[in-house]
Amino acid sequence: MKRFHLLAGALLAAAAVPAWAEPPKDIDQSVEALRQKVGAPGVSIAIVEGGKTTLSRGWGVRKLGDKAPVDAATLFQTGSTGKALTAAVLAILVDEGKIAWDDPVIKHMPWFRMHDAWVTREITIRDLLVHRSGLGLGQGDLMFVPRTNLTRRQTVERVAFLKPKTSFRYSYAYDNILYAVAGQLIEEVTGQTWEVFMRDRVLKAGGMKHATSDSNDRFRIANRSWPHARLSGPLRGLGDQQVLDERDELGRNGAPAGGLAMSADDMAAWLKIQLAQGKLPGGKQLFSAQQAKEMWTPVTPMEVTPLPAELKPAQPNNQAYALGWQVQDYRGHQIISHGGGVFGSITRVVMIPELDVGFAIMLNSEESGMLLGLSYDLIDHYLDEPDFDWTTKWQDWYLARLEDGRRYLETTQTAAASGAKVGPSLDVARYAGRYRDPWYGDVVIASTPQGLTIDFTSTPRMVGRLKHWQYDSFVTEFDDKAIEPAYVTFALDADGAITGVTMKTVSKIADFSWDYHDLDLKPVENSK
Repeated sequence: MKRFHLLAGALLAAAAVPAWAEPPKDIDQSVEALRQKVGAPGVSIAIVEGGKTTLSRGWGVRKLGDKAPVDAATLFQTGSTGKALTAAVLAILVDEGKIAWDDPVIKHMPWFRMHDAWVTREITIRDLLVHRSGLGLGQGDLMFVPRTNLTRRQTVERVAFLKPKTSFRYSYAYDNILYAVAGQLIEEVTGQTWEVFMRDRVLKAGGMKHATSDSNDRFRIANRSWPHARLSGPLRGLGDQQVLDERDELGRNGAPAGGLAMSADDMAAWLKIQLAQGKLPGGKQLFSAQQAKEMWTPVTPMEVTPLPAELKPAQPNNQAYALGWQVQDYRGHQIISHGGGVFGSITRVVMIPELDVGFAIMLNSEESGMLLGLSYDLIDHYLDEPDFDWTTKWQDWYLARLEDGRRYLETTQTAAASGAKVGPSLDVARYAGRYRDPWYGDVVIASTPQGLTIDFTSTPRMVGRLKHWQYDSFVTEFDDKAIEPAYVTFALDADGAITGVTMKTVSKIADFSWDYHDLDLKPVENSK
């Protein structure tokens, strides 16, 4: 992408006076060439500068096999970038005096419980948003990934059974489940569901005319993108791109953590509100400037993960989580951003406050290298940095990660194939039974003439077969190939009775939301 040159004095201007620029002049050709090279079905980009939309458009198609093009009004599933909008709902309620950020959650939801009684008393609304509760990475996500029959209330009630991994407020660990709690709290305080309040008080009020907070509404809109993923290879991310079932997405109970669908035009409207500190085009405030500052203020320090040498400029010196936003430095500048993903769609929202610039990139596939490459190319463009060829470097990183995962899987399978083939310890039929985890619910293993089957009863259509692996471990073969495979290991006592079941993903690079490892299944009913 070509670069423009900022006037030196513009960098010293006040934030209210932007260093005016424009999108890269070759962005149309560059994005389309990258889309075709990577094999992404569709992409949509919105750019805002100085309170004006300087780009809002799409490339490619909404769904493989169809000719309908992506445009500025095409809806994309935006995943966890919606956390900032849930925070904005709470900011509105703070402005209205209905809640305060540091109110204990139980002040407004007396029935809510964490695993520890002291934490139940102390956890605040702010704590729900900043990933310092003591829960582990993605803990509890199986209650809404990839779909569920649990209500939001039922999900929030089950948080009490999630055993913490660390002390309260000790360290950062990204979670989704407490945003579901925030969504329930909004309903308790307002009498309106998160979906309705979000629609009326944020999306409509903010001029996001295409955006939807309810998936059923989205399915009625023709101009929407379908999710895509590569599932035909040895692990997710390898093989041919294919269309996923668009209704197999984040469960509605978890929507406050990432259930919004938005277009490029919607993202442009949202970025303008953010960069204007909550001010709407007509002069009114969606939320106050005070709350805008609050939502951007870092709260929980995040560990900086080392990047390989070729990506070192992207490694921040400091990063922290605020209220629905990640705050970090990049080449000496403050960056406010957040990524998002539901299966088959990924998004990134980025702002450079000192330049009054923001952009959003949405893909209807899982091509993370393309998403990150475009993001850093655009940041460098607005910082007037030399072309670093980020799109190539991030794509190479992404492909290397997949190859590492493939080699690990191949090595594991080879070792198992050449092993002693020990087990199983019991007749296969004796592993059948109902097993229960306190927070997830029941997993049923049945014995059939064709072998063992497995059914995750809280997750519709999460069913398949169990194939013996080694010892008392089996591996899942789910009917739905989009579900991450897992090892299922039975524990036996000295008499050969099954005392419990543990699980873990087969792939070492599986998405963290497949938190099989957090399950602690105990037998309820078993074959003798």
